[in-house]
Amino acid sequence: MRTHLLKSVLLAATAALALSACATATAYGPAGPNSRFGYAEQRLDADRFRVNFSGNSVTSRDQVEMSLLLRSAEITVANGYDWFSTVNRATDRDTRFSASPDPFYYDRYSPFWGPSWRYSRRGVWSSWGDPVWGNDFDVRQIDRFEASAEIVMGRGAKPAGDANAFDAREVIQNLGPRVITTAT
Repeated sequence: MRTHLLKSVLLAATAALALSACATATAYGPAGPNSRFGYAEQRLDADRFRVNFSGNSVTSRDQVEMSLLLRSAEITVANGYDWFSTVNRATDRDTRFSASPDPFYYDRYSPFWGPSWRYSRRGVWSSWGDPVWGNDFDVRQIDRFEASAEIVMGRGAKPAGDANAFDAREVIQNLGPRVITTAT
């Protein structure tokens, strides 16, 4: 019994370490055929683009929005323009909930860690979360952010008084060092 319990604890710890190693924020780079996370753009007109940045569940909203602005600035400079203005800009949040049994809950009626089915006093078969037996489970909220903008590019000094206008080189200088460029 103790050997089985020790093996179960070691297996749970190993699984937790393996999963935590996989949990890295979306690195700044193009979305591709192997990953839907990263940036993508589409030319709409000679001086107009639609830009998107999609982050995974461990990429913060701040990182997603900074990555969108950085990519917009890079597109602007690469096309020979000096500034860009966001015409339409939005950040969407996709939220889902994940429920999992408490890995440290031990069921005295079962010789192993994990959920078990039993017949309750109410005459029904039950599993995790049954209020009669008081089993524990964890609920986790998982958020994923995607930012998009339509940008118009221009040459010369950026328009004064336009809160949606950005000097492309200043954006690159200020946000470039703050954007995650490799998986952390």
